[in-house]
Amino acid sequence: MDAVIVTGAAGALGHAVVADFREAGRPVVALDLPGDRLSALADQDGVHAVPVDLARRAAVHAAFAEIDALPVTPTALVGLAGGFTPGKLADVDEEQLDALWRSNFGSALWTAQAAAPRLAAAGGGAIVTVGSKTAVTGPAPVAHATSKAAVVRLTALLADELRAERIRVNAVLPSTIDTPANRSWMSPEQAARAVAPAAIAKVIAFLCGPDAAPISGATIPVYGDA
Repeated sequence: MDAVIVTGAAGALGHAVVADFREAGRPVVALDLPGDRLSALADQDGVHAVPVDLARRAAVHAAFAEIDALPVTPTALVGLAGGFTPGKLADVDEEQLDALWRSNFGSALWTAQAAAPRLAAAGGGAIVTVGSKTAVTGPAPVAHATSKAAVVRLTALLADELRAERIRVNAVLPSTIDTPANRSWMSPEQAARAVAPAAIAKVIAFLCGPDAAPISGATIPVYGDA
């Protein structure tokens, strides 16, 4: 059965994306660091959980070898994994830069590298990455925004490279997402403008579905007024 691989599945947006695909009857392979939240996903019908450090190439390829043994055929990859730390130019150090590039750009690159030949073998499919509004416009933390800008550029490059394999690659660009963690620091005005994870999940599901067949190489804003 056609399945969707979702990285960063244990996060707030990940839970919304997994739920949307499950409601549509599509199996999900949930990838994230081991922990209680990933274990809880594994208890749900139609969800196969694979713990993995998505910032490490060898670990990602080993996880995809585990996926090969599952009774599903992945035809889509949704790359939600990533990290965030604030910081202006003067605040950036080597540790922060390395962590953000590994978690944001590295996870997107290694999972696409592992998924592409498998999607091609299945006859094609879709990859959806997650950039950021700050990757393309506005003031932002330097290391985070540039790592997300690299994800956006990677999306365009992969859309061109994988088109012959019938693999579509698109990015969504969120800003502030309405999550419990974000509500801990948002003002009431910011919270009112934040976008619900379920709304972003609907856009991602569309991009992974047949109605989005003509779309590849797109960067789609999903930030509303946030």
